[in-house]
Amino acid sequence: MKKIRKYSGFLTGFAVAAIFILFVRAKTSDSYFEISKNLDIYATIFKELNTYYVDPIEPGKMMKTSIDAMLDNLDPYTNYITESDIEEFEFQTTGKYGGIGANMRLKDGVIFVGEVYENTPAYKAGLHPGDEVISIDNQVVKGKNLDDISLLLKGAPGTQVNMKIKDAYTGIEAQKIITRGEIEVSSIPFAGLIGPNKDVAYVRLTQFTPACAKGIRDALDSLKKAKPDMKSVLLDLRNNPGGLLNEAVSICNIFIDRGQTVVMTKGKVPELSEEFKTKDQPWDTQIPVAVLVNQFSASASEVVSGTLQDLDRAVIIGTRSYGKGLVQVTRPLGYNARLKLTTAKYYTPSGRCIQALDYSNRNADGSVGKIPDSLKKEFKTASGRNVFSGGGIEPDVKIKDEEISKLVIALYSKNYFFDYTTQYVKQHKTIAPAATFTLTDNDFNQFAKWLENKDYSYKTETEIGLDSLKQIAIREKYYDGAKAEFTALQNKVSHDKKQDLAKHKEEVMRFLESEIASRYYYLRGRIENSLKTDNDVNEALAILGQPAQYKALLTPHK
Repeated sequence: MKKIRKYSGFLTGFAVAAIFILFVRAKTSDSYFEISKNLDIYATIFKELNTYYVDPIEPGKMMKTSIDAMLDNLDPYTNYITESDIEEFEFQTTGKYGGIGANMRLKDGVIFVGEVYENTPAYKAGLHPGDEVISIDNQVVKGKNLDDISLLLKGAPGTQVNMKIKDAYTGIEAQKIITRGEIEVSSIPFAGLIGPNKDVAYVRLTQFTPACAKGIRDALDSLKKAKPDMKSVLLDLRNNPGGLLNEAVSICNIFIDRGQTVVMTKGKVPELSEEFKTKDQPWDTQIPVAVLVNQFSASASEVVSGTLQDLDRAVIIGTRSYGKGLVQVTRPLGYNARLKLTTAKYYTPSGRCIQALDYSNRNADGSVGKIPDSLKKEFKTASGRNVFSGGGIEPDVKIKDEEISKLVIALYSKNYFFDYTTQYVKQHKTIAPAATFTLTDNDFNQFAKWLENKDYSYKTETEIGLDSLKQIAIREKYYDGAKAEFTALQNKVSHDKKQDLAKHKEEVMRFLESEIASRYYYLRGRIENSLKTDNDVNEALAILGQPAQYKALLTPHK
């Protein structure tokens, strides 16, 4: 009973403290009584469950479940972060964690080293992608999941981890004692000069982490020094989910003057409504700029692309962005837990909010609908071009998203690109620079031969549709009478794997080339190699290479 009294006392204290805080903050509101009443009921239910429920309960787990259910009615960005989740949260916001600097892959219950990051403890210890992990700190890892492995590998910088590894290239088993370090995954994995004349500065930004704006400035300074007659800048924000708002403002400041409004936030609490202006000297206010976005470019990515579009400072290229116009802050809750909650909406210089989903007005089934076109408002850029609120950033130049074939998805998900690359590296000590590395027809034929006895079966859209029709026919009792026709049609539409491989040769080669390039030149090599066949990049280069076209895109149509 001592344990029960301990939990009961804690919960009573928690409820009293929560009621007092809410009372103080909501004393001017008519709803404070309703809030305190329901908190009292909640605490009482918790005590009754803890005292009388037939089986032991886990208070922390139950509390997490109830809080998550409560927040689920708001938006997906308002989250309860427990003490055990803090490390992952910090990594998402800073790009830093304590570990060895490598990720792991799981295949058929066996753990393999996946990507190894440059100049990390894993890199210095000689780990390779494809190495089999046998044990970690004398714990056999076969059968464990990737979350278990992550917990074993992460830890405070300076601590050691003992890994038993089977080398992917020699087959030799060896113990590796690795000293963990502070791993910082760079949010600028590649910056370089691209284009026919190598006069376009390309910068890929994967997340808005602390000091990333300085990182971009430094990269541009370095590229400018290497190419004094550099003609333009291409900023790639595709698949960038966002991050720190102040870094978005600083990145805009690279291309626009000091004192310019970049974004305004407006919330229920007056002190959280703010206007963010550029504070520093710009890097260059005249050089042509293009920004790449896609459907996964969100939040801070949309602040940068939306602001540069509103000010007619850059041509936006790609597909419509995600449409996240909400601002989050984190609040401490005690016991090293935090609440990340949405406190405001943000507005670009023209006055538009690009939030695409209306979480405050849910449908009867609880789903969230997009803001209808009829409610989207028209705004004007600095030069008078039309832009709209309520649906992400609409690019100035739209490019259709290239769909990945089911064949490539099957090869990737079964680790065949990864596994074949391990074999390829065994036989090739070096390759051409990442930017120019390509595979030959003979290389493709060797890959096809290696695949001959491998299972990479998948179903086409037609086969999936036919299976669905067959199930309907069985349910409605028509199948027996049409069985012969179904079988004949199934045989007719069944795909031949060899034909599919030949049909998608170009796409398969592209994925295999980038995987191979990553083994020799790491993540920067993977990105640099992929640029040569990137439709969005090639379109941007074409526009930046035609000053008249570039200027016309930033000028209102008469």
